[in-house]
Amino acid sequence: MTAQPVESTPSLWTAAHDVDARRPRSLQRQLGASDTVCERRAAYIVAGTAPSDESDKRAAILGTYIHEGLLGAARTEYGWLVERAVADDTIRGHMDAVQLDEATAARVPARHRPRVPAAGGVTVEDVKTKSTFLWDKVRRYGPTEAELRQVYLYADLLRTVGFEDVRGQRYLAKLGPLEVARIRFRFVNRDNGEEHVEEFAFDPVEATRARWWVQRVRELNSPEEGRRDFDGPGLDAICDHCPFMTACWGLPERPGTPVQTVLIHDDADRAQTLADYIRGHELETEGKRIKKLARAKIDASPAGAYGSNELAWGGGNPTWAIDVEAMVDVHEDAGIPVPMVPDEKRMVANLKEAGLAVPEKRTAQTTPRTIIVRPFKA
Repeated sequence: MTAQPVESTPSLWTAAHDVDARRPRSLQRQLGASDTVCERRAAYIVAGTAPSDESDKRAAILGTYIHEGLLGAARTEYGWLVERAVADDTIRGHMDAVQLDEATAARVPARHRPRVPAAGGVTVEDVKTKSTFLWDKVRRYGPTEAELRQVYLYADLLRTVGFEDVRGQRYLAKLGPLEVARIRFRFVNRDNGEEHVEEFAFDPVEATRARWWVQRVRELNSPEEGRRDFDGPGLDAICDHCPFMTACWGLPERPGTPVQTVLIHDDADRAQTLADYIRGHELETEGKRIKKLARAKIDASPAGAYGSNELAWGGGNPTWAIDVEAMVDVHEDAGIPVPMVPDEKRMVANLKEAGLAVPEKRTAQTTPRTIIVRPFKA
């Protein structure tokens, strides 16, 4: 069998991106609940601004596939309502899962009723896939402010309007507004499949706050009046993959400099930024001191659960290093010439011991640009 050149093999990711671009959610032009992650990004969508950037969506597409598989299984095995649309004149969304209580389930056709009704009342669930890199943060702090806002918008649409009257769920639209009792987040680690669930009572105050957030965006005169909720390209992945990254941040005046330089307009901005830098340095220094002391104090403690944290120990394993002498013997036994590459470190040491200058030549590389901030007295 003749191997086919890699260059002629079509990429699965090209197909995945093309299919994703044709999804109803990708073609949607109305503000979606999942777009409320950043005020300015939402403002661009409300204003009908065309995306300025194409981003790599592989992580998002993988998340979509995991959603479809897991939610499809939940629909088959538990009778959950999955991927159901809600909308009004200002915003729309697709809820990952809705579990009906017994009284509400009795109002839908028998074939659509859940196997086991939700005991705590109508529950809106959102499934989030996360990488192992973020998993400890997820378990420690739960959903982010933006994730909470998204789900409360879903839940508030369900309790004020009900299911959207569209094909495939018209029988649900007939139910009208539903009294949402519970919110559930289900986090799934996309690397190892671990699952973490957080559930709590629906809070109408949080729902109102989420609605106000959307209303503020709609009242902006232009997207540029919207607040940037993240630190920008290169510093936050949300910005790196935003379809409005260039429209939002523009380009730096000098190629190669961080785009955040556009935030400096005058000496007052420079003074404030230097003050922020010093404050960050002080917090970092104090944080390192606290960690060093805590690490020294806990060194003799056994692994176990203490309060809200669990202590575990790693490391302590043997380390391995290349045995150069043994390699020389293996080379000689096998009849392989032993490489005679000059030992740069030894040569430098020899020249210094002999009092001779070490020859150097200038390279095309430069040292990293460093910042120096010190007190200034006029």
